[in-house]
Amino acid sequence: MELAYIPSPSRGVLHLGPIPLRAYAFCIIIGVVVAVWLGSKRWVARGGAKHTVGDIAVWAVPFGLVGGRLYHVITDHQLYFDPGRNPWNAFKIWEGGLGIWGAIALGAVGAWIGARRRGVPLPAYADAIAPGIALAQACGRWGNWFNQELYGRPTSLPWGLKIHKVDADGTVVDGVFQPTFLYESLWCVGVALLVLWADRRFKLGHGRAFALYVMAYTVGRAWIEYLRIDEAHHILGLRLNDWTSIVVFAGALAYFVLVGRLRPGREAPDSIDPVGVREEAEAAAGAAESGAPTEPEVATSTEKPTSAKPADQPVTEKPTDQPVTAKPATEDV
Repeated sequence: MELAYIPSPSRGVLHLGPIPLRAYAFCIIIGVVVAVWLGSKRWVARGGAKHTVGDIAVWAVPFGLVGGRLYHVITDHQLYFDPGRNPWNAFKIWEGGLGIWGAIALGAVGAWIGARRRGVPLPAYADAIAPGIALAQACGRWGNWFNQELYGRPTSLPWGLKIHKVDADGTVVDGVFQPTFLYESLWCVGVALLVLWADRRFKLGHGRAFALYVMAYTVGRAWIEYLRIDEAHHILGLRLNDWTSIVVFAGALAYFVLVGRLRPGREAPDSIDPVGVREEAEAAAGAAESGAPTEPEVATSTEKPTSAKPADQPVTEKPTDQPVTAKPATEDV
């Protein structure tokens, strides 16, 4: 008998009339917003323009969603194309199924397109957005909680996850399992904090902060993947995602070491976003010209009115028998 556990939501969708509001989608949206917000702050701190991260994200996010879905469908094709399965379900992204490896890979292609259009070096952009991506993953994992998916082995731990659902094939799942979604969410928060600390401490640049994020995430993904019991392909006794984690970690480590030797330090602030900074400067100058008072206007408005009479009014002379006292020169207008 379980004395304590984490309950699962009874449903992951609410209906606003005919419109379904899916918690899984909201978790992804929240993650994107967090990533863009934090990435923008870091980009500006590095010398870039505040709108550049969002402009590039317009390309990176759709590419990432497509890449994540493609990776999932390709690696779990039996869920959609085996006999008795419905291939159209491959398009139902709201039911879950986004592979982070495909999301990062194709998202990087979209980011490269956006960065190229803005004249921004992709490694610098990746460094700025890296901890935000980790936080976006932390938010997105809560979508798995709402969908009651990607849990681990049965457990009696007090933080076990209570699952009660009926699978598409009619199988009833009822029990308490390892909350792998929670483990990965917390791990991703830790990864974000690690990258923020290391970047501030060692001034990482030229893509090394992003490489550190990749290394830290893959280490956590490897042991969390070991706890999962959902269907997956195995190679030499290891799940496919474990092998992917090993390969990606090795590549990120090699990049981190090699770039650290060839290009230590960080990019010059004036080199990462010249177009965006120039656009912001031009916009600020245009706003100043159209709305702000000019210097002569400001000076005139601050002067005190004088008591001098208008020039077209006659000056009445005083009687000659009264002495005329001249005003001091300092009061002449």
